Amino acid sequence: MTKTKKKLAITELALRDGHQSLLATRMRLDDMLPICEKLDQVGFWSIEAWGGATFDTCLRYLKEGPWVRLRELNKALPNTPIQMLLRGQNLLGYRHYADDVVRKFVDMAAANGVDVFRTFDAMNDLRNVRTAIAQVKANGKHAEGTICYTVSPVHTLDHFIDLAKGLEDMGCDTLAIKDMAGLLTPASTKELVLALKDTVSLPLHLHSHATAGVAEMVQWEAVHAGCDIIDTVISPLSGGTSHPATESMVAAFANSEFDTGLDLELLQDIAAYFRNVRKKYARFESDVTGVDTRVLINQIPGGMISNLANQLKEQGALDKMDRVLEEIPRVRKDFGYPPLVTPTSQIVGTQAVLNVVSGKKYKVITSETKGYLKGMYGKALGPVNEDVRKLALGDEEPITVRPADLLQDEMDELTRNVADKVSSVEDVLSYAMFPTIALEFFEERASGIFKPEPLDEPGIQLPPSAPALAPTEFNITIHGEQYHISIEGTGHPSDELRPYFVKVDNILEEVLVETLTEVIPTLDGRSIDTNKSSKGSKRPKASRDSDVTSPMPGRIVAINVALGDSVKAGDTVVTVEAMKMENPVHAPVSGTVTAIYVIEGDNVNPDECLVEIDG
Repeated sequence: MTKTKKKLAITELALRDGHQSLLATRMRLDDMLPICEKLDQVGFWSIEAWGGATFDTCLRYLKEGPWVRLRELNKALPNTPIQMLLRGQNLLGYRHYADDVVRKFVDMAAANGVDVFRTFDAMNDLRNVRTAIAQVKANGKHAEGTICYTVSPVHTLDHFIDLAKGLEDMGCDTLAIKDMAGLLTPASTKELVLALKDTVSLPLHLHSHATAGVAEMVQWEAVHAGCDIIDTVISPLSGGTSHPATESMVAAFANSEFDTGLDLELLQDIAAYFRNVRKKYARFESDVTGVDTRVLINQIPGGMISNLANQLKEQGALDKMDRVLEEIPRVRKDFGYPPLVTPTSQIVGTQAVLNVVSGKKYKVITSETKGYLKGMYGKALGPVNEDVRKLALGDEEPITVRPADLLQDEMDELTRNVADKVSSVEDVLSYAMFPTIALEFFEERASGIFKPEPLDEPGIQLPPSAPALAPTEFNITIHGEQYHISIEGTGHPSDELRPYFVKVDNILEEVLVETLTEVIPTLDGRSIDTNKSSKGSKRPKASRDSDVTSPMPGRIVAINVALGDSVKAGDTVVTVEAMKMENPVHAPVSGTVTAIYVIEGDNVNPDECLVEIDG
């Protein structure tokens, strides 16, 4: 029997994964809305415009309400379904949420404009997507079940087929292959697509990254094997760690049985627009804009490599990158071969950094590693190294139930926590995803003054390592001459020197600032040497077992104690953010807090004393 082939459908990624892959997710709503009318005319199957890292970036850097962004895009794209990327029980944060939070989040996303929910779990543990998918269906929206593709001794074709059957049984409307690192080859793609088409009746949707240089061939083979929908991105945002170009794939299938029917001339207009927009975000450019075949060996997505580089740079250990890249596959094997995608990529990557920097494997174990090895992120497909698990958990037994089964409903408590700071259910959900960052956002919103990360002006290139802070402008007068000063940004400190990028009468200058004195409070009034005219950290080196230290380089996002507080061993003392994850740092002993050497926003290293506790 001859089957009639429908037109190949395309999902456009310019408003989400395209700029997330190449421009650190920094594209602003103001640069999206002007082109939406033309995007809406193309006839895309969907436009991916929300989810992934966009929610975090909107709050943290752009100072845009992520829900406002969704509503505005929904109004601007009346004819094209809006698609989002949802991490199952993780939603858009980095922990599992109770079922009532998952349901409410899906409800509000649907109400605000999401039509297609691509839902996945980093462990491919179908227990972790069941609640979200059921709620998508309850809202009458399109549920796209997702297989995270990876390569390992335990990720067999039969395993992927079983996942597809499970997702079809849940009532999914389409099935996505999410090749987040670009590991598919033309041959493996053909085998996988043919097997899936023979197993399930769902339309098949392929998402693959261009990192290894074979994504176009992968899509070609997939479509000829029966794939119904492919993900592409308009050409100025394609290639590198991003995706195949939309215009190229439209042209490749033109005048064939798979002709998309999309207008290449209209796509050229859209490409011209984004070509100019991309210039505005030059300092956020990915280091990987060409082909990088190393991903076929180390399986590390490009975004993960940039996070690792930042971790090592803050530690002064960028020269250890090759050793970290070699360590990641070993950690992944110890962990039972999880696919490397948020949040497992951060967990494996951070642990690999600590193994290398500390000089001994698993000398320092993060709370996320402990949670992973306990089963709090789901069941690993492969065998876990029991010696490592014992190091992490001691006598504590891992769980076997669905992680969310251990969580009590939490929407009511979350709502009470921020009742005086929020104005909507959406705000409560923002707080649930990123508590510290959301509270900062709410405070700025209440003040009426948002402080977004500034963009470079045309012709001015700040160093890529210099993430800017809120702009400050003022005039100074010296010997009767007035100068207009504008602080444009700041870079990472080296020892005690921090570079600031300052405009003096519109001329950009780099200024190195060294703080020479600082008052650090202590409970007993001891005199702490705060003269910093000599090189060295403002914090003392950790020298006692009772000193609180960070297990990894990162940024202080919360201080959970005050001077004079009594703490018990295991209490959370500070919270450090590293590789997009917030890590609680616990008191090593019981006692009294006698000195605090950090404030929120400080960058810290593992050898520094952050808090002193006297027993």
